Amino acid sequence: MMDFISAKRQLSLEEKVGQLFMPAAFINDTEAEIQELETLIKKHAIGGICFFHSRASAATNYEGKKPVVYNDNSLAVLKTLINRYQRLSKYPLLIAIDAEWGLAMRVENTAQYPYAITLGAIQDDVSLLYEVGKNIAQDCKSAGIHWNLSPVADINNNPDNPVIGYRSFGDDRERVTSKSIAYVKGTESEGVLTSIKHFPGHGDTATDSHLGLPVINKSKEELLKNELYPFQELINEGVDSVMVGHLSVPALANGENIPSSISKKIIKGVLREEMQFKGAVISDALNMHAVSKNYPIPGELEWLAFDAGNDVLCFAEHTKEGIERILTEANSNQIDESFERVWKLKEKAIKNLKDHNNNSAPYWLAKNLNYAIAEKCLTILKGSDKDIAEFRTTDFCTVTFKRFVENETRSEILASLALLESEVSEENEVLLLLTPPNVKPANNFGFFTEEIDFINNLMDEKKVVLYHYGNPYALQHFKFDKSLVTVVVYQDFTEFQEVATAHFLGKTKALGKLPFKLKTNVI
Repeated sequence: MMDFISAKRQLSLEEKVGQLFMPAAFINDTEAEIQELETLIKKHAIGGICFFHSRASAATNYEGKKPVVYNDNSLAVLKTLINRYQRLSKYPLLIAIDAEWGLAMRVENTAQYPYAITLGAIQDDVSLLYEVGKNIAQDCKSAGIHWNLSPVADINNNPDNPVIGYRSFGDDRERVTSKSIAYVKGTESEGVLTSIKHFPGHGDTATDSHLGLPVINKSKEELLKNELYPFQELINEGVDSVMVGHLSVPALANGENIPSSISKKIIKGVLREEMQFKGAVISDALNMHAVSKNYPIPGELEWLAFDAGNDVLCFAEHTKEGIERILTEANSNQIDESFERVWKLKEKAIKNLKDHNNNSAPYWLAKNLNYAIAEKCLTILKGSDKDIAEFRTTDFCTVTFKRFVENETRSEILASLALLESEVSEENEVLLLLTPPNVKPANNFGFFTEEIDFINNLMDEKKVVLYHYGNPYALQHFKFDKSLVTVVVYQDFTEFQEVATAHFLGKTKALGKLPFKLKTNVI
């Protein structure tokens, strides 16, 4: 490993600025694209890179214009690319990734852990959150990753939130705080860095900042009591870094309608001075349309983000121009302050990783942990165990409502639905195992209107015991209050399916509690 003290003395002012940049790296890039990033690393002394699955799956492809091609060999490619980029870099790179629920968030065939909303259902036990953070950190280390850009510390108090939702631990500030702290401490136990996000709080928005600028019109007092509370508590715990989101919060910016990621009043004023955060500040991805579409001049956005107080410029798309602009506009003291924070973060991370053994958490450990979580989070939303026991004595039929075939056309799906409707027409009791097509809320979680109508008709006309395997926010589209029993399983992992089956058979209890207030869009 390099001698950080001697290396630090070698950096020119231009190289120090380069250390603040963290452009995107894509696991499934072409060789030409890989070489382009290599040139950027060599010419500009880039400080780090943040890995994404592919250019088609990156943040601003939410419009769905590019097909995402999956690669079963992504993990091996990721490790190869990290080694390749590290070898040619003059100074060790800080390698980051979004692994909120494991490397599986970006990498095929890697361990996946439950979403934050699932973990939020666990009552009075944060030890499992610690283990999740620890296991994910082991997987990161095995790949050569220093920095897991998680957890999400947003309080999801808007059920229509299009981008946070299932990524949050819930709508209660204490739950979000305690579970975030446990996750962070588990990650830190393996020497991997964390970053709490998306400051100053992305939970109460109905706009996706990948596509537009959310505005939060709350008083500063309200924000201090709720949105800012988890961030303050985690700062008090000594968290490594804070990621600033692209949000307009006028109450924190002296009335200005400006993205928080480029607001001096919010970063230097609220975060640094008022909340006394001393660590590194990283921007949310600078390619996101909440900010990028408003600053078309190359280098302008990078300068504004740096000048506002960001130390790490994540997903900077104009590195060369950004470095030039910062060198022109900033003074050496301003550059040195950010460089010192980034170098300290890098030194800590790389020292912690130097002895890693290239082994991820064992498969059985992930399976056992997921099983333990499933047992603690299962939630009865309507009805009781007694109702299920009585239902089991009836001549019920079982309907498994899940898309098993990829790329089915609408006509094929509706044809299958018509057949199913005919098959259950004479049934009185139905055990409905429901898995939403998508985890994200866009387009009714992937349900067609005809499917929603069919399920709601079942609720109206028959005695239904519903087990819901997926993002529980999807239940807002269904008349679950008309069911005999509704059980929230949260995930469709095998371990969760096994626990749900045991619960239906009366062999285990549902110990979880829905971590947010669920509204219904159905009349």
